[in-house]
Amino acid sequence: MSPYSNLERIHSPADLRALDRRELAVVADELRAFLIESVSKTGGHLSSNLGTVELSIALHYVFNTPEDRIVWDVGHQTYGHKVLTGRREAMSGLRHWGGISGFPRRCESEYDTFGTAHSSTSISAALGMAAAARDRGEDRSAIAVIGDGAMSAGMAFEALNNGGDMEGINLLVILNDNEMSISPPVGALTKILARLMSGSTYNTARKVGEKVLGMAPPVAELARKVEEHVKGMITPGTLFEEFGFHYYGPIDGHDLDALVPTLQNIKKLKGPQFLHVITRKGHGYKLAEADPILYHGVSKFDSAAGIQGGKSAGKLTYTQVFGDWLCDMAATDKRIVGITPAMREGSGLVRFEQEYPDRYYDVGIAEQHALTFAAGMACEGYRPVVAIYSTFLQRAYDQLIHDIALQNLPVLLAIDRGGLVGADGATHHGAFDLSYLACVPNLVIMAPADENECRQMLYTAVCHDGPTAVRYPRGSGTGVEPDKTMTALPIGKGEIRRRGSKIAVLAFGSMVPVALEVGDALDATVANMRFIKPLDDALVAELAATHELIVTLEENAVVGGAGAEVSRCVDTLPSRPRVLRLGLPDRFIDHGDQAQLLASVGLDKAGILESIARIYSGNS
Repeated sequence: MSPYSNLERIHSPADLRALDRRELAVVADELRAFLIESVSKTGGHLSSNLGTVELSIALHYVFNTPEDRIVWDVGHQTYGHKVLTGRREAMSGLRHWGGISGFPRRCESEYDTFGTAHSSTSISAALGMAAAARDRGEDRSAIAVIGDGAMSAGMAFEALNNGGDMEGINLLVILNDNEMSISPPVGALTKILARLMSGSTYNTARKVGEKVLGMAPPVAELARKVEEHVKGMITPGTLFEEFGFHYYGPIDGHDLDALVPTLQNIKKLKGPQFLHVITRKGHGYKLAEADPILYHGVSKFDSAAGIQGGKSAGKLTYTQVFGDWLCDMAATDKRIVGITPAMREGSGLVRFEQEYPDRYYDVGIAEQHALTFAAGMACEGYRPVVAIYSTFLQRAYDQLIHDIALQNLPVLLAIDRGGLVGADGATHHGAFDLSYLACVPNLVIMAPADENECRQMLYTAVCHDGPTAVRYPRGSGTGVEPDKTMTALPIGKGEIRRRGSKIAVLAFGSMVPVALEVGDALDATVANMRFIKPLDDALVAELAATHELIVTLEENAVVGGAGAEVSRCVDTLPSRPRVLRLGLPDRFIDHGDQAQLLASVGLDKAGILESIARIYSGNS
């Protein structure tokens, strides 16, 4: 008999709703066990999904999905939702080439009402859906499920401010409070929520809320007013009440006997509602409960033995190179401070926090604030280093332009995950940074070809008296050992890595190794350009004068990228060879293995050689 016999009966939420409520606990046990087994084989996000098993079941059991809209925030907590909405068998291909995404995607299922791979967008999206339903006269609910970490972003509060003042909407915001984002959560709101759990008042507040929900309307209204004053002293409810939401909770998010009737009662209410649910990351899997950060995002592992410790003796990752450099730099310069928008582990800041806790700032999931905070510190003589993923930097573009670049402040952006990142897919690829950064005045932009060059570029950046960006890829480099000595590179100067004839390949950052392979195959000149801005115009002119074809390679959108800067330069020259610009195509690229993705867009050796051959055959 299958260990998932009950779960296998559920092909859609309609099947789930056909069950007796007493059967849901068995389904929850099977779903949790299935997720552990499935993710151990594919890799993916685990802790967060184990924490939302009961909540996923309760929501689909109570609400008429997909007619009722559920928006999950952040979307990496939706694996249980995917299983319950007809994608159980597809989980074997989770985050693999051609398989389902690790995040909600509107094109994947009608139950994925909104794509939420970046945080803090759910309330705005659900509010828009609720307003549309009201304006069309449709009687349906819109539910935003937002994690406590995502509540640290300003956008969530902008939506609360708007939604609490909007009449006639049917909106429910569920705060999934697991005292955990990816890194440990920070900020005043987190402290408020944590303080709520620290004493006996928690249970009192919960019981009051449960009683109110079960009362007849006239009595409930009187009790609500009384409760409002009580909650103001012992819960964060007042905060959300002030925004115009009716606050309920907190309740145990793993107790289906509390979740289901509470949701059923709230479903009958009109207007903006706010339910505070307490869950635990990794719930039901002791290894993940003990270390939810380790089990947040996992590669394949043995589900019985768990993730095995010990560092591999493999190549350094660029993230490690950055983390080591920052600690070394901080030891010699007291002006250095490290800033991250809630990505301590992913950005390589664990050691820095341990060694320099007074110079480490985790500002929460608030990228806009991170950059302007850094600008403020730069105004006071510090040298802020903002460790940020390329895809998340997009969220702070205005702050980069107006608060940092316009004022020419010495803020260093250490941009991790530049280029294709693999399994997280389109929402996480760093595909656009060179394009959107190159047009910003005062900004110096660098991309290293190897680990040592990354270290030297970071040093070059922090020595520069103005804004800088060092952009490096996910994963390991070529195996070059970084020099302990740090030497500033001449700004705006590239280098020739290989001398050849006829064809000159101008490579940026991560594309230098494959460019050298192409150079060997074609006896082409290969230049490691190093700087996207300022571009080495003199080197471009030299190569243009001595070669018949210029090929630019970048792991960035070809539209408006580094190759476009080379074309701009060539257009000013008296000798104008043909320019072939190769980069990421003008479309969003799906998820899969990094090497596989590069090959799919023609940025591996075979694809580059084929593109060059088409030029000479006249078929381009």
